[in-house]
Amino acid sequence: MSKSKSSKTRPRRRAGNDGTLFLYGRHTVLAALANPSRRSRRVLAARDLPDSAIVELESARGGGARPHPRIERVERSDLSALLGKDARHQGLALETRALTPVPLEALIAPRTARAIDGRTGPLIALDQVTDPRNIGAVFRSAAAFGALGVLLQSRHAPAETGALAQAASGGLEHVPRLEVTNLARALDQLKTAGWWVVGLAEEATQSLGDFEQETRTVIVLGAEGAGLRRLTREACDLLVRLPTVPAMPSLNVSNAAAVALYALHQGDGQPQSN
Repeated sequence: MSKSKSSKTRPRRRAGNDGTLFLYGRHTVLAALANPSRRSRRVLAARDLPDSAIVELESARGGGARPHPRIERVERSDLSALLGKDARHQGLALETRALTPVPLEALIAPRTARAIDGRTGPLIALDQVTDPRNIGAVFRSAAAFGALGVLLQSRHAPAETGALAQAASGGLEHVPRLEVTNLARALDQLKTAGWWVVGLAEEATQSLGDFEQETRTVIVLGAEGAGLRRLTREACDLLVRLPTVPAMPSLNVSNAAAVALYALHQGDGQPQSN
């Protein structure tokens, strides 16, 4: 194990001025460290963390030619002051750059049925969902059920933040984030490329359980309350609903995404790995 850098000074908050941000929490930090696409500067580790936690950090940084972020030992209270009182950091933070969104063209270029990076599940599209924790939770479910990616409208979606990344619990490192200017136009592009676009709508007459997943499927979810916008609905091939009881006809968008992904995963009958 290489020697960890020790510092008795408070960590400086450089993140934000040069396009960087702080991620925090054990699962989030370890997953980000293991991602070769991440450009990270430093790990801040609380002094009271056990040696085993530092070994875990060293292991997550891995080998290869890419530069490794240095590990700085700091007081846990300084981490809380740096990240904010609501950040559940678990004694770990990572100063890093946000991941670059994947262009839609990179996803729709393959017209074959082969898996992309080992994922064979659907693409999730979010219609003006703006809550960072909801979006993070969608990424977590997308990673768990082998979704191909999460498609967001760039002008109406939050940037990558520590809160969003922690809600994703490492999902950001496994599931591509795609951004487009116009969601309805992007859905039309996908349909032209042979994808089947399915919107979740509370008032739909057909249940998701009755839908047989196509080779390439997009599941579209709207914001809570507003639901799918008119142009988004018109861009869908089909509207379906979750089989909820009348007393509780709708779910939180991240819960709805998890249920939909599970249902399609079960219907596929094949294990999907990340």
